[in-house]
Formats: sequence, C-alpha cells, structure tokens
Amino acid sequence: MSLSQKVFITCAITGAAHTPTMSPHLPITPAEIAKESIAAAEAGAAIIHLHARDPRDGRPTPDPEVFGAFLPQIKRATNAVINVTTGGGPGMSLADRLAAPLRFKPELSSLNMGTMSPIGRYLMAQRRSDWKYAWEPEMIGNARSRVYNNCDEVIETILRELGQGCGTRFECECYDLGHLYNVAQFLDRGLLQPPLFVQTVFGFAGGMGPDPENLAHIRRIADKLFGDAYHWSILATGRHQLGLCTVGAVMGANVRVGLEDSLYLGKGTLARSNAEQVARIRQILELLSIKVATPDEARQMLKLKGADQVAF
Repeated sequence: MSLSQKVFITCAITGAAHTPTMSPHLPITPAEIAKESIAAAEAGAAIIHLHARDPRDGRPTPDPEVFGAFLPQIKRATNAVINVTTGGGPGMSLADRLAAPLRFKPELSSLNMGTMSPIGRYLMAQRRSDWKYAWEPEMIGNARSRVYNNCDEVIETILRELGQGCGTRFECECYDLGHLYNVAQFLDRGLLQPPLFVQTVFGFAGGMGPDPENLAHIRRIADKLFGDAYHWSILATGRHQLGLCTVGAVMGANVRVGLEDSLYLGKGTLARSNAEQVARIRQILELLSIKVATPDEARQMLKLKGADQVAF
C-alpha cells in the first residue's frame, strides 16, 4: 500500500487551554507528560504534539528546562515524531514561544497561521466556582481582551529562525479559511517548503465552527491552493473531536486527538488518558479499512529530518 493511502495520528498531550480543575486526568508534571506521550505512541500515535506545564500548579510554561525534563524520556522510549509547540500559551512573548524549540531543534513544530482572538472563551470562567488554582479563572477570564499574535513578522521569524535555522518543519495550524491563504503566501515566498502539513482546526473559540460543511469547503480551497503538495489533517475540539476526525479521515485526511483538544472520550465521559483517545480513533480508522501510518512512514510523508537530527 502506498503512503498516500495511509493516515497518521497526531496526539496533542496537554496543550495550554485546559486547566487542572477541568479534568483530573490532564497531565501536568514532566513525568506525567512523558508517561502519557509514551502510552499514546504505543496506542498508535505517529506524532506527539507537546506543550509544557509548571509542575507546581499546572499553568502553561515556555521554560526549556521543563521541556528538557520530558523530551529525552519520550525519545528514548518511542520512535514517535516529537512536535514542540511554537504556539506556547496566553501572554507568552515570541521569545518565550521560541525558547524551547530553538534549544531542542525538533523534527516538527506547530505554527499558528494567523492572529486570532478567543471570542467568548472568557464565559467559561463564570460557569464554575470550584477552581483549584487562582490562575485558572484569571487566565480564562482575561481571554476577553486577549489576542494571539501571529502577524506576518511573527510567522516569518519562526520560519526563518526555526525552519531555515534548525531544519524543523511545521504543522501549519489553520483556524480559519484565511489562514490557508497565509500558508499559500509563505509557500510562494519560499519560507515554507512542500510537502505542507496543513492542520485545519474546527471548534476553537474565534475560529471556524465544527460543521461538516466547513470541513468540505476547507478541503476544496486547500486543494485549489496546494494541489498535491500538502498533507491535510483534522483537529476538532470538545465533543466534535471524534466525529469530525472520522468525516475527515473518510475524505482522506490525517487526524489529531488528545487532551489538548478534548477532555472527553464520549458524551459525559472524561477520557482517562490520551492513549484512550488514540486507541478509539485508531479503532474507527481500522473499522473503515483505513491503514494507520507508523512514525517512520509519517517522517517519510512529511520529509522530516529524522530523530537523530534533534538536540535532545
């Protein structure tokens, strides 16, 4: 079977949006993040997408020392592609966001392809009062005035310093239709190189809604812009995760799951681990007779530099 007929699974282990109060299963410490990553890889994830958390209270952190406490463990125990975020978390500067990727020079990093504001997310802070840590409602409440800055200069700096400087390739995260055109512009300017990894995001506050109609339209536009020079992937938040990923996979997309994107395994049922979500989507793919790519096959598809070329 050719690689074009296979689908790779990405697992986003912890992220920066969910907080410890929302689920007791969200990995916080380096040991927990490493354990969850290794289990997700064993369950079938070819790519492990990573953020870091302050082990004292679970808040997002860009500290390379924290990343360094789990990246080598994951590499030693798995063959998975390790993806280190450049998105970071709320309030982080560009220097913060690049600190860990520039130190560790991963094969792959996420890259948000446009500036956005999480419209309406602040309302979550008003829906509960049992927060474990004071930073949680503060971070969520402050979303009302927050902008995630991914302007032209920010994206270009990341592409030049991390991409050209370190040989890292990118998971181009597209939260809206216009972000596809941003990808096309950077491709035309030679700052992105094919094959592209285009991660289309549905259900994030301020971005595209989680509607199958949006998914189909995005696919048409991506085909128009990139032809056969890209690998498409689906990321859907919350309860839409498995449904939209399944629809996308039938249309030929790769898929992303994980506790960064959804804390649930099914309606009203918290996922006890990232590996549970990976196992569930892998089961769905196999029931649909869709073959799951190995980490080395994903490397070949995305033309990554190889695990021996990273700095951890």
